[in-house]
Amino acid sequence: MRKLCQPLLYLFVSALIMFSTMTGCVTNEQLSDSPQGNFEALWRILDEHYCFFSQKGIDWQEVHSRYARQFDNSMTSKQQFEVMANMLSELKDGHVNLYTSFNIGRYWSWHENYPKNYSDSLQRHYLRTDYLIASGLDYTVLDDNVGYIRCETFQKAIGEGNLDEILIHLQPCNGLIVDVRNNGGGNITSAEMLASRFTNKELLVGYMQHKTGKGHNDFSSLQPLYLKPGKGVRWQKSVVVLTNRSVFSAANEFVNFMKCCPNVIVVGDRTGGGAGMPFSSELPNGWSVRFSACPMYDRDKRMTEFGIEPDYKVSLTSEDLLRNKDTIIEFARKLINTSPNLNPSN
Repeated sequence: MRKLCQPLLYLFVSALIMFSTMTGCVTNEQLSDSPQGNFEALWRILDEHYCFFSQKGIDWQEVHSRYARQFDNSMTSKQQFEVMANMLSELKDGHVNLYTSFNIGRYWSWHENYPKNYSDSLQRHYLRTDYLIASGLDYTVLDDNVGYIRCETFQKAIGEGNLDEILIHLQPCNGLIVDVRNNGGGNITSAEMLASRFTNKELLVGYMQHKTGKGHNDFSSLQPLYLKPGKGVRWQKSVVVLTNRSVFSAANEFVNFMKCCPNVIVVGDRTGGGAGMPFSSELPNGWSVRFSACPMYDRDKRMTEFGIEPDYKVSLTSEDLLRNKDTIIEFARKLINTSPNLNPSN
């Protein structure tokens, strides 16, 4: 098979173009702007374009039968919204949202039903007050000469020059902790930018599929995704990535990228997932719906929608919390200071 070397962004844009062509039939159909018409439009958009029905064992036709009985044309907008949001929650997907002028339908149980394994006050204790900030990344050197980078979101663009400055500043450290706990995602190119500084060669990091038809299982073949080395300063020492259940979407993919890089270990809790590339469409009443459309996989062709397991599962203990210690950070520091090569298999 010919190797595909397009950058990740190229494949995402290609998927967007394909999806825009496919969804024309959804947004242009003459469905009535009524409670029942909006319900049918919402159900049909998901039926034809959502990508995880089979993987999650969802009988979407049964869901239709159950929720259609709850709609009549005397419903208020807020009553419509409540029932529609409840129907969307059947998908158990943090990328599925219903947007109105008065509320946003969302599913947050992917992280709310699990321990946080993160404390803002503890994180500030480790950063202290003299930490540095660049491109939205907070960074410092801990007292045992371990570098620490806090990346709370990928919503902001990360500059190449900023990464150079950060890594040069941390270069004397024994190793590096990259803390992405509670990072709910953002721009996949920012996640790729940061991860590219931890490899010296092009790496196969996973696969993506595109929807090719209206059937629940109509997908393209798996398209390989590659991470290319960053053009600036690249880190050559040990790296520990910290995770919890609130790591989602682009941050979930960042963890997947990092697991492919040499000398990287992931510590903490299973990530929250969110590996379906999201797209949007519109209902007759103008409400917007966002949903997962393109499934993504790791390099072993395992779907990452349900999260990524850490190499070491470590939880924040109440005893350490009382001692003003972060169990997960302390575990990572010990790994770096006792293991000069964390992941020799790579």
